[in-house]
Amino acid sequence: MNGSRSLVNEFVDAFNGVNFDNVDVALCPPSLFISAFSESNIALGAQDVSHCENGAHTGDLSVSMLNEFGCKYCIVGHSERREDHGESSRTVAEKAQKVLDGGLVPIICCGEPLSVRESGKVNEFVESQLQEIFDVIDSKELVNAVIAYEPIWAIGTGKTASPQEAQDIHEFIRSYIATKDASLAAKIQILYGGSVKPDNAKELFAQPDIDGGLIGGASLKAKDFISICQAAS
Repeated sequence: MNGSRSLVNEFVDAFNGVNFDNVDVALCPPSLFISAFSESNIALGAQDVSHCENGAHTGDLSVSMLNEFGCKYCIVGHSERREDHGESSRTVAEKAQKVLDGGLVPIICCGEPLSVRESGKVNEFVESQLQEIFDVIDSKELVNAVIAYEPIWAIGTGKTASPQEAQDIHEFIRSYIATKDASLAAKIQILYGGSVKPDNAKELFAQPDIDGGLIGGASLKAKDFISICQAAS
């Protein structure tokens, strides 16, 4: 819930003429600003979507609405949606299915709070979140999805998992997916979303199971965001 018309203009100007080699780049602004990027060369996504169709669901946005405004991606299950709005993993899975049905790419978030990390049960916690996805969505459809791992304790705190810690959980996620569908595990993109910055992005993205980043605070500065994108190329 950040941004303004002036920030949109700053981003459009900053990205004008910038080319990225071998990297997909997308912005997921607040929904009011999605249309403001329509003339830019930046792929767009939304920060959330309803698991319902159009109708009497005041305040929600449907996948068909996102399609009309040129969205390619949609984040589902971000930790702040789970915490602030009580979204369950089943609701997240249902939203991801709607996004896939609408021809968009869901960026499906998972990740643990500090209490779970300190208890040593990170893998079990993340596995339970992912299991709901496979309970709802056929693995063959998930080839068109993206997974984003968010260590909740590292979001907006300035803390970050070490590259090896991040790699370890990404490797676990890919291994778990392989138990469901080995072909999917080899193809699916898994992003890291925990205080990625220009000075740590390259080392994080060099890890074998980290395919990119879901960037939060650093994405509010166009120069920093472009630097992070270039670190992935």
